[in-house]
Amino acid sequence: MTGSEEMEESDALGGVAVQLIDGEGGFEAEGAERFMAAAGVAGCGLSYAVVSIMGPQSSGKSTLLNQLFGTNFREMDAFRGRSQTTKGIWIARCVGVDPCTVVLDLEGTDGRERGEDDTAFEKQSALFALAISDIVLINMWCHDIGREQAANKPLLKTVFQVMMRLFSPRKTTLLFVIRDKTRTPLEHLEPVLREDIQKIWNSVPKPEAHKDTPIGEFFNVEVTALSSFEEKEEQFREQVQQLRQRFSNSIAPGGLAGDRRGVVPASGFLFSSQQIWKVILENKDLDLPAHKVMVATVRCDEIANEKFGCITSDTEWLDLENAVQSGPVPGFGKKLGYIVDVHLQEYDKEAVYFDEAVRKGKRQHLESRIVNLVQPAFQKMLTHLRTKALEKFKTGLISSLESGKSFAASVRDNKECSLKEFEQGCADAVIKQANWDCTKILEKVRRDIEDHALSVRESKLSELTAQAKEKLRKALAEPVESLFDAADQTTWASIRNVYKRETESILPEFLKTLCGFEMEYAPAEEMVSKLRDYARSVVESKAKDEASKVMIHMKERFTTVFSHDKDSIPRVWTGKEDVRAIAKDARSAALKLLSVMVGIRWDDEPDSIESILTSTLLEGSVVAKIASATSADPLASTTWEEIPPKQTMITPAQCKSLWKQFKAETEFTITQAVSTQQAHRRGNSRLPPPWAIVAMAVLGFNEIMTLLRNPIYLFLLFVGYLIVKALAVQLDVNREFQNGVVPGIISVSTKLLPTIQNLVNKVAAEQQAEHQHPQAAEPPPPQMQPPPLLLSPRSPMSELRRLHMPSSPRKVGSPSPSSSSSSAVSSPRHVAEDQKPRPPVVAGHEGENESNSADSIV
Repeated sequence: MTGSEEMEESDALGGVAVQLIDGEGGFEAEGAERFMAAAGVAGCGLSYAVVSIMGPQSSGKSTLLNQLFGTNFREMDAFRGRSQTTKGIWIARCVGVDPCTVVLDLEGTDGRERGEDDTAFEKQSALFALAISDIVLINMWCHDIGREQAANKPLLKTVFQVMMRLFSPRKTTLLFVIRDKTRTPLEHLEPVLREDIQKIWNSVPKPEAHKDTPIGEFFNVEVTALSSFEEKEEQFREQVQQLRQRFSNSIAPGGLAGDRRGVVPASGFLFSSQQIWKVILENKDLDLPAHKVMVATVRCDEIANEKFGCITSDTEWLDLENAVQSGPVPGFGKKLGYIVDVHLQEYDKEAVYFDEAVRKGKRQHLESRIVNLVQPAFQKMLTHLRTKALEKFKTGLISSLESGKSFAASVRDNKECSLKEFEQGCADAVIKQANWDCTKILEKVRRDIEDHALSVRESKLSELTAQAKEKLRKALAEPVESLFDAADQTTWASIRNVYKRETESILPEFLKTLCGFEMEYAPAEEMVSKLRDYARSVVESKAKDEASKVMIHMKERFTTVFSHDKDSIPRVWTGKEDVRAIAKDARSAALKLLSVMVGIRWDDEPDSIESILTSTLLEGSVVAKIASATSADPLASTTWEEIPPKQTMITPAQCKSLWKQFKAETEFTITQAVSTQQAHRRGNSRLPPPWAIVAMAVLGFNEIMTLLRNPIYLFLLFVGYLIVKALAVQLDVNREFQNGVVPGIISVSTKLLPTIQNLVNKVAAEQQAEHQHPQAAEPPPPQMQPPPLLLSPRSPMSELRRLHMPSSPRKVGSPSPSSSSSSAVSSPRHVAEDQKPRPPVVAGHEGENESNSADSIV
């Protein structure tokens, strides 16, 4: 629908008259609201005019309004006689008049229906019309002008009297409409009328403030005349049309209502009228400025509530509120500010014509309510920005540290970047309508970042400290352990050197790393000092650990010195070694190790612990008894004089106990060495002495020459030697004679016959097997056979030489030279095994059996 169509519809609806105040003084609010909505008056702002008409009853007021403005007020029926037609006050909108003009048709004065004394409603309606109207038409008869008792005199007195009850006059235009004009020209009637008006004004009692105020301060007096409607209807209509033109642009400067004051906006007109009528009915003075403020307060409050309700149901705001719950919204402040600004502008548009102070106050209140409404969303946005800034700092810090940047520089750069981004986000989220302060949330973000940086800093320092401790542990634990394994007089000096070297290598590097954290000197030095103490604790812990195993180390040291010579070659106890001296040296070495283990020596001061232990424990029982008789036992104590108690690992009393245990556990090793020497001596004593060997060679010269001249004897002698040697191996003669000569002879004699019988049985079995399988299958591939220890007396000399020559590959199919050899003498265990029934020998395994027989001989 176009603007012209809307105006036409409003005009059509506005021409209908509606009762505003009934005859009993009741305000018809519901009907008036329907009229305002149908006539479209509420949206006119200040671009509207209110025209009312007063005059005697049956003076043609309604007819004039209908002819002048196109309304349909009820008119008097002339054929029914003169009577009251309009009761109360009626309202209608003029048709075709711009600006919007509202017409009030008041009940006529001087009516017989109300009586001569009932003028209260006349005064109330007159005051009401003067309070809300911009133009008041005073309808009067032409023949009443100049007459002292004319009907217009009471009316004008009423108007001027009630005008005094207005604290601030609106500068109302009084348009006197002279009805049924005679031939007297208007130029002559108007001065008379103005003179009468001035007389009436002067005669009306006025307050002191307006005692000398001219009528022009309150009213603009205009005069016009109309011909008789009944006698000169055409002329009357023409004059009315001319008068109608004067109401066009009536509120413009120079118009009929150009000087009006205190105009109430059209949206508050109905409420203002209702409140004015209420005050008039209560017979109170009508303070228009205060009423104007009151109307502005009520209407602006209504408009503000309406606009607040609009923003609470605004889909854009609801979508924005939902979006910000799940995450940060780009351009949040711009979007929210636009939504708030739209509703505030709508408020300004509707409340622009009301009192400025009230309008601004209500606008501020509305703005405050809207800000309170949207502030939770803003706080949620700040929460997202806070989380985002902290996450950005965390990610940036990790990236910077991984790139090798120092910790302090990484924290400083990423903190500045995160805070800057947060401040930009806050600036983007703030709206111009709210005075939101982001300082507190900024401090919280700063505190979050600093707390996280401090946490990471502590974690990194702990990690660096742990790494440094691990380096110190690896660098000290194994070398210290190795030094304790080879403990001697220089052990603690070497440990101190290792400690100094490793700490001077690792701790400066650690201190250099701390520079990246920009720590103060005192905390950095404290951390380095703690690491140095940790290094000492590593050494001391390893020393105590090794001290707890001192008995093992002493026995290992004793075994090493006792069982090896100075070239670290294992000793062979031949009987020439001085076991006593060697044992003493070994015990001395173990005692030196014990003296190293008794305490932790961080200083370079020499001590006499080794000499005390040597003199007390190693010098022997006689010296110990003499020392104990002459003086107190130096080991009967729990502390050492040279070592503080905190650095003592083994007390003197514990040393004495350990030494006693050590001696008991090493006695067996010494006893074994002595036994070995004795056995070796007994073994060497079975050989004849050298002079006997020389005597035998001289006396047996002839026999030796006989053997040399007859090789067969030499061969037989060799064979006999082999047999005897095999028997000696089988009987384990050396072991049998370890317990003595007589027990050895008895034991060997009991085992000799079974052993010989066993050897003979093996040889017979092998010979029988050869005769039973003359056509044996092809023997297995030749194997390297060891030369037999026992040969048959029938073996030729060439066979003997061949057995003692390096073996060469044999031809396939040739018999094994060891097939006829006899088995060596076996032990009694072997004898028992050989006496068991044997399975028949398979031809294909003959070579394997022969090989096993040779091995058994060996």
